[in-house]
Amino acid sequence: MTELDYDIAICGAGPAGMALAALLVKRGVPAGRIALIDAKTLEQAGKDPRSLALSWGSRQILEEIGGWPAAATAIEQIHVSRRGQFGRSLIDRKDYGLPALGYVSRYGHLVNALGAVCAHAGIASLRPARVIALDESDDAVTLTIDAEGTPQTLRAAIVVQAEGGLFNEQQTRATNRDYEQTAIIAQVRSTTPPPHRAYERFTEQGPLALLPQDGEYSLVWCVRPETAAELQALDDRDFLKALGTAFGERVGAFTHTTPRLAFALGLNAAPRSTARTVAIGNAAQTLHPVAGQGLNLGLRDVTVLARLLAQSATPGTLAKFTEQRQRDRSTTVRITDTMARIFANDNPTQALLGLSLAAIDMIGPARGVLAELMMYGRR
Repeated sequence: MTELDYDIAICGAGPAGMALAALLVKRGVPAGRIALIDAKTLEQAGKDPRSLALSWGSRQILEEIGGWPAAATAIEQIHVSRRGQFGRSLIDRKDYGLPALGYVSRYGHLVNALGAVCAHAGIASLRPARVIALDESDDAVTLTIDAEGTPQTLRAAIVVQAEGGLFNEQQTRATNRDYEQTAIIAQVRSTTPPPHRAYERFTEQGPLALLPQDGEYSLVWCVRPETAAELQALDDRDFLKALGTAFGERVGAFTHTTPRLAFALGLNAAPRSTARTVAIGNAAQTLHPVAGQGLNLGLRDVTVLARLLAQSATPGTLAKFTEQRQRDRSTTVRITDTMARIFANDNPTQALLGLSLAAIDMIGPARGVLAELMMYGRR
């Protein structure tokens, strides 16, 4: 077995993991002291067609390390409404003096951009390689990895878990039988899409989001599992008709959909850490997709952790990180979970919720708070 030594080993070379590695180098950590470990090759990850919502704050982070994807569609307005109720809120980038509130890009485009940055910096990339064991001692963590059938051990001062999977069996997942949802994902087209406007439409079963991308929309439609099964069984024509009924006519008629994918949703808000290991991004908290805050919260984790680890890769640093990230993490988890739960019910209080959206739209400070959370998070 070959033994290698690093200051920081990052398990998961997705957007959060690679952004952390690149930002560590930017902050002065030698590239040779950082290891990226991932089960997929960069080529495999680069073919992932999923869409990502990136906030304005995330663009600033990615641009600092040269990892901003060239192909990204700007979101200039966000329209928030409740199906069947009066009231809506419209957030416009012009009110905040910004070129965009956020962006929509493909996962593959982002990881290819970040992969090029990490390769140019000389960061060690161990992929395809799967972490099969961790052994933490007082002075280091020993990782056993399987690199295409060849076992290796790595010793690192700090291990960062940046990909869901390694610790998931030990994490606590908050579930509620009355709140189970499945997200249906697809790319859809419509006849009259307002340019650069995103939609968050709350229905009695969950939020329905349309994110502008390359002249069409990235759809995230959250419904109860039994409804998801029914929608998945429809042909394209009937699915688009059902989508139009749920969403309304603000973008015209829906005319095309790609093959749909379905994913069970759950809240994981119990990040696991030890003296020498820490989780960031989806490994630390898996959020409901309402408001599209998952990766954006992860990139905010990255900025704080990179700043602290550049000073010292010690257990004390990880303790500081957990303390400094607690407010943003808890606020974002609470807001996204509460929004999904409150709006995903069909009861008399929905009329009041519709009025609350109208109030948010009329009261500048309230709209500003909502906009700040979407653009930057609670910092």
